[in-house]
Amino acid sequence: MAQPTFGMTITPRDNEPRPAIAADLSTIGLVVTAPSADTSVFPVNTPVLINSADDTAVAALGSDGTIAHQIDLINAQLTGFTASARIVISRADVGVDDAATMTNLIEALQALEDAESMLGVAPRLIGVPGFTHQQETPTSANAVVAALPGTLEKLIGHAVVTGPHNSLQGYTDWRETMSSKRLIPIETWVKVGNPAVEVDSVGAVLGMIVAVDNENRGRPFHSAANRPMQGITNVNRPIPFSTTDGNTEGQQILALNGGIIVKGEAGSVTSLGTGGFTLVSTDTAGEDDLWRFYNQTRGRDFIHLMFLRTLRFYLGRFNLTGQTIESIVNTMKIALRDLQADQDILGFKVGFDREQNQPENLRQGHFTLQFHAEEPPVLRRLDIESYRYRPALDQLLDSIQALAI
Repeated sequence: MAQPTFGMTITPRDNEPRPAIAADLSTIGLVVTAPSADTSVFPVNTPVLINSADDTAVAALGSDGTIAHQIDLINAQLTGFTASARIVISRADVGVDDAATMTNLIEALQALEDAESMLGVAPRLIGVPGFTHQQETPTSANAVVAALPGTLEKLIGHAVVTGPHNSLQGYTDWRETMSSKRLIPIETWVKVGNPAVEVDSVGAVLGMIVAVDNENRGRPFHSAANRPMQGITNVNRPIPFSTTDGNTEGQQILALNGGIIVKGEAGSVTSLGTGGFTLVSTDTAGEDDLWRFYNQTRGRDFIHLMFLRTLRFYLGRFNLTGQTIESIVNTMKIALRDLQADQDILGFKVGFDREQNQPENLRQGHFTLQFHAEEPPVLRRLDIESYRYRPALDQLLDSIQALAI
């Protein structure tokens, strides 16, 4: 367009820091069998997005197979203004035996990797009810659990997996077969209904994690530990637990990174509650103690996804100049500042290393930035040292002396 000879032009400039775009880590993915499901609504190996409060969609799943009771357990944990969850269902056929069914479930699990492109939403809290505890031998990994980390890395998600729920030894053998910071191991199953039936607790745990995320504006920087579990009538077996005795079975399971569900005990000061059922779960099954707690691993996923969504705006639109880099750095700082203000992180630093940014790199349009952030750990043990206080006796003597005068 020709410029005016006598007049004005206005050229918009856009070099301001961008507002952060939050990531969603609270959409659940359930990989299930549902033999009586409406196949036109829930075809096999196809991700389908539903709302957990949509009675029509839930009814189309049927009431048998491993989907049974799971959505009810999810909904039971959700309260307040957010009383439903987004769930991506991937249905698998029931096989001739458990091994064949697990093969089908793994295929349905991998179908979740296409959910974001098909549905516009990525499930990042995964559950495969009923089929994560089986082992051919005590030293063999469960096939579904072994397949999960690969899919979770692609989804940038976590999975709640439940193990053998019959003994400490059974849990220990199962726990020794896995190693992934994206797995959240749980020992306990639950009972629901009247007459009571025993079901996988995965739906209840997933629902609690979503509920905690909702309480914190969708940010996954908090664990679901020490919270009452609703919608259940009992645990599948009582697990001895004390907040002061590390030799109890519950404490030993926790030491092996497992989560447990314990019944409250009225009159006991070393239980976690006087009634109801309480989830105790803070750990992942990863090997790196630097990333032991799932609120930290999920929190870092949130930050990474936030930066991916926010900073892609700059790619190709801007030249690599000092002003562009300053805008990107300020965008990152503002996003992390907001997280720190809400105590989702304890502190942060954003910068760059000149050694990683040589002129040859810049000529290729390549610039490397670094950020440091510290997600808060869970408070899971409180040590109190108890002393006598001698100065109180001096104060007593002073008061007595004052009375005697």
